Amino acid sequence: MDTRHNILTAAAVLFARNGYDKVSMRDIAGAVGIRAPALYNHFPDKEHLYLESIAHVLQGKAEALARAIAGAAPAWTRLERYVACLARIFTEDPDALRLIQREVLNGDDARLRTLTDQVFQTPFQDMLDLIQELGPGRDAHLLAISVMALVLDHIELACLRPLLPGYRPEHDDPEVLARHVCTLLRAGLVDAAPSAPR
Repeated sequence: MDTRHNILTAAAVLFARNGYDKVSMRDIAGAVGIRAPALYNHFPDKEHLYLESIAHVLQGKAEALARAIAGAAPAWTRLERYVACLARIFTEDPDALRLIQREVLNGDDARLRTLTDQVFQTPFQDMLDLIQELGPGRDAHLLAISVMALVLDHIELACLRPLLPGYRPEHDDPEVLARHVCTLLRAGLVDAAPSAPR
């Protein structure tokens, strides 16, 4: 089990930093300190290893998001905790962010479907349910995607933001970002009329 864990961890780092096409089974074996044929005792091929390595990296993060949104606290408090957790996840683990970015930009439909089903479905559904609670009659899917985009774009621009006018170091704090995103969402839910079905 330790060998499998080490393989998944090493593979995820290599795939995140170099991309799927530029990582060989030999590269992964070398990073773990085993011979390449030994990888096939754990994974039938590179595709399976790739998908499992992403799931391995993101599974604990999905569990952290579930904990952040759970409980009896008011809905806005739970959403703010969820958004702060999402920001911390990708701030503290840039390789996880790179894996997602690579898949969004380069992934094929089958891989994206597998990752959605295995990793993203539950955390997204949790946020969707909470947003539906906060804004009945609104387009919860579009709002949930907007929340994710605000968080991910903020983190992706981390190297540029300090160079732009108005930057303050507290902008890097996940809790500050969460309050900001929730303030925007609250204003949008209060001010906008429900979107009419088409």
